[in-house]
Amino acid sequence: MRGLRLLRAPAVLLGCLCALLLLGSAPAYAHTALKDATPAPGAEAGSGTSVVALTFDRLMPGTTPEIGLTGPDGTTVPVGQPVLADGSVACAAVTPLRAGVTTLTYTVTATDGDTQTNAFQFQVVDGTEPVATPSVCQGLTLSAPDAGGDDTLPGLSRTTALVVLAGVVVAVVGAGVLAVRGLRGAGPTGRRRGAPV
Repeated sequence: MRGLRLLRAPAVLLGCLCALLLLGSAPAYAHTALKDATPAPGAEAGSGTSVVALTFDRLMPGTTPEIGLTGPDGTTVPVGQPVLADGSVACAAVTPLRAGVTTLTYTVTATDGDTQTNAFQFQVVDGTEPVATPSVCQGLTLSAPDAGGDDTLPGLSRTTALVVLAGVVVAVVGAGVLAVRGLRGAGPTGRRRGAPV
């Protein structure tokens, strides 16, 4: 009888551990998986490729994935605002790709509200046929990539950034002129003008 009690304790413990493992892994099923990509991870793409497309599973309704590209030299490749097709395919226009390994980063919101960021790489090869735009993306109006790049201030267009910069320069020069005039107008301390030395 005592041996039976000793066997029952490990069995209960094992049952509890199994239940915890099953419950702990349940939320993972709600996370979004990348089902397909154009260009695909590890694939070769021609430098004329103009659209990237990512197909997901279980996206949060009302959300659109974010897509970013980094070129072979580490610089950011401009990407247009992604557009969602069929509720699961994110399509985005990109600037012409340069030869070398390109990294694509994407951020999605799963149905359980979790935000996930992942990345993969593909090879851009000169002289290779561009990757065909997926049919689901062909009927969409895709916004052109922002070619402004890194030469503008964050959150400002090129024109606005130039106007702001010109305003700052004028303010600095004006303050400098006023400071110089103020110093010239003040005589040496302890002397009055016109007084004999």
